[in-house]
Amino acid sequence: MSSTPWLGRFKPNPRARLRLFCFPYAGGGTLAFRGWAEQLPDDVEICPVQLPGREHRMREPAFTRIPAIVEAAAESLLPHLDKPFAFFGHSMGAFISFDLARQLRARHGIAPAGLFVSGCRAPHLKRKRPPTYDLPESEFMNELRSLNGTPRELLDSPDLMRVLLPLLRADFEASETYAYSAGAQLDCPINAFGGTEDPEVERRDIREWCEHTTAAFALKMFPGDHFFLQSARPLLLTALAQQLRQLATQI
Repeated sequence: MSSTPWLGRFKPNPRARLRLFCFPYAGGGTLAFRGWAEQLPDDVEICPVQLPGREHRMREPAFTRIPAIVEAAAESLLPHLDKPFAFFGHSMGAFISFDLARQLRARHGIAPAGLFVSGCRAPHLKRKRPPTYDLPESEFMNELRSLNGTPRELLDSPDLMRVLLPLLRADFEASETYAYSAGAQLDCPINAFGGTEDPEVERRDIREWCEHTTAAFALKMFPGDHFFLQSARPLLLTALAQQLRQLATQI
């Protein structure tokens, strides 16, 4: 695979039959997927997607709209879709991976072998809460604390938060302004994951992802809040590994 800033912390796997591109939540980066390769099938190549504005791309401005992210990601990742692939996205990353799958099909006639969406309402459902990305700083900080996804040592450091706040606001804006465009259903299976104590996304909202595929759909809930991706990681990776093995048999 040729080098691209979109694939941060990428480790080639010569034995891979399938590539899993992983898209982070708002404010997240490739570290969210650190160690996944050791916990998932050894014939799967883990490709953490590094969006602008974070980690090695901190000097690049973060996008504030999902379509702009998808447009840029499609162009950069297309050369790396030369073998069977699947997408995983958590929260904002689920919207990105869904729209990217539809764009690749429409423009290039290719599609993921599977789509894994996590901690995210179905795209056609409207957001229930008002936007938070433009709140005054103190209120925005309270919102970050309530979500329980930003490490306390960061929240308690004014200097670090001064650097991170523009990225977080940009990502929240991208996620909170997401607008679904009606289109044909995908023909790959969709697996949806959720947290049983997630105040942001209810089970019924996640189940609605079934409306977006003509193939198989499965929903699995894990203990934890919106960031069960971290707190229930062993359970999540066990379920993900099982589904990836099933995909591999169909390639």
